[in-house]
Amino acid sequence: MREVVSIYFKKGGHLYYFDPNGLNLNKDDNVIVETEKGPQFATVSIPNTKIDKSKLPLMINKVKRICTKKDIANNNNNITLAKKALKKCKEMVEEQKLNMIVLDARYNFDKTQLMFVFMSDNRVDFRKLAKDLSQIYKTRIELKQVGVRDKAKEIGGYGFCGRELCCARFLNDFDTVSINMAKNQNIALNPTKINGICGRLLCCLKYEDECYREYNKNMPKVGKKISTDMGDGKVISIDPLKQTYKVDLKEQGIVEIKVNESN
Repeated sequence: MREVVSIYFKKGGHLYYFDPNGLNLNKDDNVIVETEKGPQFATVSIPNTKIDKSKLPLMINKVKRICTKKDIANNNNNITLAKKALKKCKEMVEEQKLNMIVLDARYNFDKTQLMFVFMSDNRVDFRKLAKDLSQIYKTRIELKQVGVRDKAKEIGGYGFCGRELCCARFLNDFDTVSINMAKNQNIALNPTKINGICGRLLCCLKYEDECYREYNKNMPKVGKKISTDMGDGKVISIDPLKQTYKVDLKEQGIVEIKVNESN
Protein backbone atom coordinates (compact mmCIF):
# COMPACT_ATOMS: atom_id res chain seq x y z
CA MET A 1 0.00 0.00 0.00
CA ARG A 2 1.16 3.53 -0.72
CA GLU A 3 -0.21 6.85 0.47
CA VAL A 4 -1.29 9.15 -2.37
CA VAL A 5 -3.55 12.08 -3.15
CA SER A 6 -5.57 12.58 -6.30
CA ILE A 7 -5.33 15.97 -7.98
CA TYR A 8 -6.54 17.76 -11.11
CA PHE A 9 -5.05 20.67 -13.04
CA LYS A 10 -8.31 21.90 -14.52
CA LYS A 11 -11.85 21.49 -13.22
CA GLY A 12 -13.38 18.41 -14.79
CA GLY A 13 -9.97 17.32 -16.04
CA HIS A 14 -8.14 14.02 -15.67
CA LEU A 15 -7.26 12.93 -12.13
CA TYR A 16 -3.64 12.12 -11.31
CA TYR A 17 -2.04 10.41 -8.32
CA PHE A 18 0.72 12.26 -6.46
CA ASP A 19 2.84 11.49 -3.43
CA PRO A 20 1.63 13.87 -0.65
CA ASN A 21 5.26 14.21 0.44
CA GLY A 22 4.38 14.10 4.15
CA LEU A 23 1.66 16.75 3.83
CA ASN A 24 -1.82 16.18 5.26
CA LEU A 25 -4.00 17.48 2.45
CA ASN A 26 -7.73 18.11 2.29
CA LYS A 27 -10.19 18.15 -0.59
CA ASP A 28 -10.05 21.41 -2.60
CA ASP A 29 -6.62 22.37 -1.22
CA ASN A 30 -4.54 24.18 -3.85
CA VAL A 31 -1.04 22.75 -4.22
CA ILE A 32 2.07 23.12 -6.33
CA VAL A 33 3.23 19.84 -7.85
CA GLU A 34 6.27 18.85 -9.89
CA THR A 35 5.64 17.36 -13.33
CA GLU A 36 7.61 16.58 -16.48
CA LYS A 37 6.36 19.97 -17.74
CA GLY A 38 7.70 21.78 -14.70
CA PRO A 39 5.83 23.01 -11.60
CA GLN A 40 2.05 23.12 -11.94
CA PHE A 41 -0.78 24.64 -9.93
CA ALA A 42 -3.31 21.94 -9.00
CA THR A 43 -6.27 21.18 -6.76
CA VAL A 44 -6.77 18.17 -4.49
CA SER A 45 -9.76 16.02 -5.47
CA ILE A 46 -9.23 13.05 -3.11
CA PRO A 47 -7.20 13.68 0.08
CA ASN A 48 -4.59 11.36 1.57
CA THR A 49 -5.53 7.74 1.02
CA LYS A 50 -3.72 4.42 0.71
CA ILE A 51 -3.86 2.43 -2.52
CA ASP A 52 -2.35 -0.89 -3.53
CA LYS A 53 0.92 -0.22 -5.36
CA SER A 54 -0.12 -2.57 -8.18
CA LYS A 55 -2.92 -0.14 -9.09
CA LEU A 56 -0.59 2.86 -9.29
CA PRO A 57 1.73 4.07 -12.07
CA LEU A 58 5.38 3.10 -11.73
CA MET A 59 6.43 6.73 -11.36
CA ILE A 60 4.54 9.11 -9.08
CA ASN A 61 5.63 12.72 -8.69
CA LYS A 62 5.48 14.58 -5.40
CA VAL A 63 3.46 17.50 -4.12
CA LYS A 64 5.91 20.34 -3.50
CA ARG A 65 3.84 22.47 -1.13
CA ILE A 66 0.44 23.82 -0.22
CA CYS A 67 -0.24 27.05 -2.09
CA THR A 68 0.28 30.40 -0.42
CA LYS A 69 -1.74 33.51 -1.19
CA LYS A 70 1.13 34.61 -3.44
CA ASP A 71 0.97 31.30 -5.36
CA ILE A 72 -2.77 31.74 -5.94
CA ALA A 73 -2.24 35.32 -7.12
CA ASN A 74 0.51 34.15 -9.50
CA ASN A 75 -1.75 31.44 -10.89
CA ASN A 76 -4.58 33.93 -11.47
CA ASN A 77 -2.10 36.15 -13.31
CA ASN A 78 -1.00 33.17 -15.43
CA ILE A 79 -4.63 32.51 -16.37
CA THR A 80 -5.07 36.15 -17.44
CA LEU A 81 -1.89 36.07 -19.53
CA ALA A 82 -2.87 32.73 -21.10
CA LYS A 83 -6.22 34.19 -22.22
CA LYS A 84 -4.38 37.03 -23.98
CA ALA A 85 -2.02 34.50 -25.58
CA LEU A 86 -5.01 32.46 -26.75
CA LYS A 87 -6.49 35.49 -28.50
CA LYS A 88 -3.16 36.26 -30.16
CA CYS A 89 -2.69 32.66 -31.27
CA LYS A 90 -6.14 32.60 -32.89
CA GLU A 91 -5.23 35.75 -34.84
CA MET A 92 -1.97 34.19 -36.02
CA VAL A 93 -3.73 30.96 -37.07
CA GLU A 94 -6.09 33.02 -39.20
CA GLU A 95 -3.23 35.04 -40.72
CA GLN A 96 -1.29 31.88 -41.57
CA LYS A 97 -4.46 30.21 -42.89
CA LEU A 98 -3.94 27.07 -40.81
CA ASN A 99 -6.74 24.50 -40.71
CA MET A 100 -7.05 24.33 -36.93
CA ILE A 101 -9.29 25.61 -34.14
CA VAL A 102 -7.42 26.76 -31.03
CA LEU A 103 -9.46 25.92 -27.93
CA ASP A 104 -7.33 26.84 -24.94
CA ALA A 105 -3.98 28.17 -23.74
CA ARG A 106 -2.28 27.27 -20.46
CA TYR A 107 0.94 28.34 -18.76
CA ASN A 108 2.71 26.06 -16.31
CA PHE A 109 3.24 27.67 -12.91
CA ASP A 110 6.65 29.27 -13.54
CA LYS A 111 5.77 30.21 -17.14
CA THR A 112 8.59 28.12 -18.62
CA GLN A 113 6.04 26.49 -20.93
CA LEU A 114 2.96 27.73 -22.75
CA MET A 115 0.66 25.05 -24.17
CA PHE A 116 -2.03 25.63 -26.80
CA VAL A 117 -4.79 23.05 -27.23
CA PHE A 118 -6.25 22.82 -30.71
CA MET A 119 -8.53 20.69 -32.85
CA SER A 120 -8.19 19.79 -36.51
CA ASP A 121 -9.55 17.12 -38.83
CA ASN A 122 -6.14 16.73 -40.45
CA ARG A 123 -2.46 16.88 -39.60
CA VAL A 124 -1.29 20.48 -39.33
CA ASP A 125 2.19 21.82 -40.03
CA PHE A 126 2.38 24.34 -37.18
CA ARG A 127 6.17 24.72 -37.07
CA LYS A 128 6.10 28.36 -38.19
CA LEU A 129 3.30 29.13 -35.75
CA ALA A 130 5.24 27.56 -32.87
CA LYS A 131 8.39 29.49 -33.83
CA ASP A 132 6.51 32.79 -34.03
CA LEU A 133 4.80 32.19 -30.69
CA SER A 134 8.12 31.32 -29.08
CA GLN A 135 9.63 34.60 -30.28
CA ILE A 136 6.70 36.56 -28.87
CA TYR A 137 6.37 34.88 -25.47
CA LYS A 138 10.03 33.88 -24.90
CA THR A 139 9.13 30.48 -23.50
CA ARG A 140 8.80 26.87 -24.62
CA ILE A 141 5.72 26.39 -26.80
CA GLU A 142 3.70 23.19 -27.02
CA LEU A 143 0.74 22.64 -29.35
CA LYS A 144 -1.50 19.74 -28.39
CA GLN A 145 -4.09 18.33 -30.77
CA VAL A 146 -7.30 16.92 -29.28
CA GLY A 147 -10.45 15.29 -30.68
CA VAL A 148 -14.08 16.33 -30.93
CA ARG A 149 -14.96 14.79 -27.56
CA ASP A 150 -12.34 16.99 -25.92
CA LYS A 151 -13.79 20.01 -27.74
CA ALA A 152 -17.25 19.27 -26.33
CA LYS A 153 -15.73 18.98 -22.86
CA GLU A 154 -13.92 22.32 -23.26
CA ILE A 155 -16.91 24.22 -24.66
CA GLY A 156 -19.72 22.54 -22.71
CA GLY A 157 -23.42 22.53 -23.55
CA TYR A 158 -26.57 20.48 -22.96
CA GLY A 159 -27.46 16.98 -24.09
CA PHE A 160 -30.72 15.48 -25.37
CA CYS A 161 -31.66 14.77 -21.74
CA GLY A 162 -31.76 18.52 -21.07
CA ARG A 163 -28.89 18.37 -18.60
CA GLU A 164 -25.35 19.72 -18.80
CA LEU A 165 -22.98 17.49 -20.77
CA CYS A 166 -21.52 14.70 -18.63
CA CYS A 167 -18.04 15.32 -20.07
CA ALA A 168 -18.15 18.97 -19.03
CA ARG A 169 -19.76 18.34 -15.64
CA PHE A 170 -18.03 15.36 -14.05
CA LEU A 171 -16.30 12.93 -16.43
CA ASN A 172 -12.56 13.00 -15.88
CA ASP A 173 -11.77 10.39 -18.53
CA PHE A 174 -13.41 9.23 -21.73
CA ASP A 175 -14.37 5.55 -21.60
CA THR A 176 -14.53 3.52 -24.79
CA VAL A 177 -18.11 3.43 -26.09
CA SER A 178 -19.12 0.88 -28.74
CA ILE A 179 -22.15 0.40 -30.96
CA ASN A 180 -22.72 -2.96 -29.21
CA MET A 181 -23.67 -1.05 -26.06
CA ALA A 182 -26.60 0.53 -27.91
CA LYS A 183 -27.57 -2.85 -29.36
CA ASN A 184 -27.47 -4.50 -25.92
CA GLN A 185 -29.86 -1.83 -24.62
CA ASN A 186 -32.28 -2.26 -27.55
CA ILE A 187 -31.78 1.33 -28.63
CA ALA A 188 -32.59 2.16 -32.25
CA LEU A 189 -29.33 2.65 -34.14
CA ASN A 190 -30.29 6.12 -35.28
CA PRO A 191 -27.30 8.51 -35.23
CA THR A 192 -29.54 11.37 -34.09
CA LYS A 193 -30.52 9.29 -31.04
CA ILE A 194 -27.26 7.62 -30.02
CA ASN A 195 -24.70 10.33 -30.88
CA GLY A 196 -23.90 13.29 -28.66
CA ILE A 197 -23.30 16.87 -29.82
CA CYS A 198 -19.67 15.89 -30.43
CA GLY A 199 -20.84 13.49 -33.13
CA ARG A 200 -19.57 10.46 -31.21
CA LEU A 201 -21.55 7.78 -29.39
CA LEU A 202 -23.17 9.03 -26.17
CA CYS A 203 -20.94 8.55 -23.11
CA CYS A 204 -24.02 7.56 -21.08
CA LEU A 205 -24.36 4.34 -23.12
CA LYS A 206 -21.50 3.10 -20.94
CA TYR A 207 -23.25 3.71 -17.62
CA GLU A 208 -25.74 0.81 -17.76
CA ASP A 209 -23.84 -1.45 -20.14
CA GLU A 210 -22.66 -3.86 -17.45
CA CYS A 211 -26.21 -4.18 -16.09
CA TYR A 212 -27.67 -4.89 -19.53
CA ARG A 213 -24.95 -7.42 -20.35
CA GLU A 214 -25.78 -9.29 -17.15
CA TYR A 215 -29.54 -9.25 -17.78
CA ASN A 216 -29.08 -10.27 -21.41
CA LYS A 217 -27.38 -13.51 -20.36
CA ASN A 218 -30.80 -15.07 -19.69
CA MET A 219 -32.50 -13.68 -22.77
CA PRO A 220 -32.99 -15.53 -26.09
CA LYS A 221 -31.80 -13.87 -29.29
CA VAL A 222 -34.32 -11.99 -31.39
CA GLY A 223 -35.20 -14.16 -34.40
CA LYS A 224 -34.47 -17.42 -32.60
CA LYS A 225 -37.01 -20.24 -33.06
CA ILE A 226 -38.04 -21.73 -29.72
CA SER A 227 -40.52 -24.21 -28.27
CA THR A 228 -42.97 -23.16 -25.56
CA ASP A 229 -45.83 -24.80 -23.68
CA MET A 230 -48.15 -23.11 -26.17
CA GLY A 231 -46.28 -24.27 -29.25
CA ASP A 232 -43.34 -23.33 -31.43
CA GLY A 233 -42.61 -19.76 -32.38
CA LYS A 234 -40.03 -17.10 -33.08
CA VAL A 235 -38.70 -14.48 -30.66
CA ILE A 236 -39.57 -11.04 -32.00
CA SER A 237 -38.46 -8.78 -29.11
CA ILE A 238 -36.85 -8.88 -25.67
CA ASP A 239 -37.01 -6.69 -22.55
CA PRO A 240 -33.90 -7.40 -20.46
CA LEU A 241 -34.97 -5.21 -17.52
CA LYS A 242 -38.38 -6.87 -17.18
CA GLN A 243 -36.77 -10.24 -18.02
CA THR A 244 -39.50 -10.94 -20.57
CA TYR A 245 -39.58 -11.62 -24.29
CA LYS A 246 -42.30 -11.77 -26.94
CA VAL A 247 -42.82 -14.79 -29.16
CA ASP A 248 -44.88 -15.02 -32.35
CA LEU A 249 -46.74 -18.34 -32.11
CA LYS A 250 -48.58 -17.84 -35.42
CA GLU A 251 -51.91 -19.47 -34.49
CA GLN A 252 -52.05 -18.10 -30.94
CA GLY A 253 -50.54 -14.77 -31.98
CA ILE A 254 -47.91 -12.85 -30.02
CA VAL A 255 -47.41 -13.79 -26.37
CA GLU A 256 -45.13 -12.38 -23.68
CA ILE A 257 -43.13 -14.87 -21.64
CA LYS A 258 -41.11 -14.35 -18.46
CA VAL A 259 -37.64 -15.88 -18.43
CA ASN A 260 -38.23 -17.84 -15.20
CA GLU A 261 -41.47 -19.27 -16.62
CA SER A 262 -39.70 -20.64 -19.67
CA ASN A 263 -37.05 -22.50 -17.67
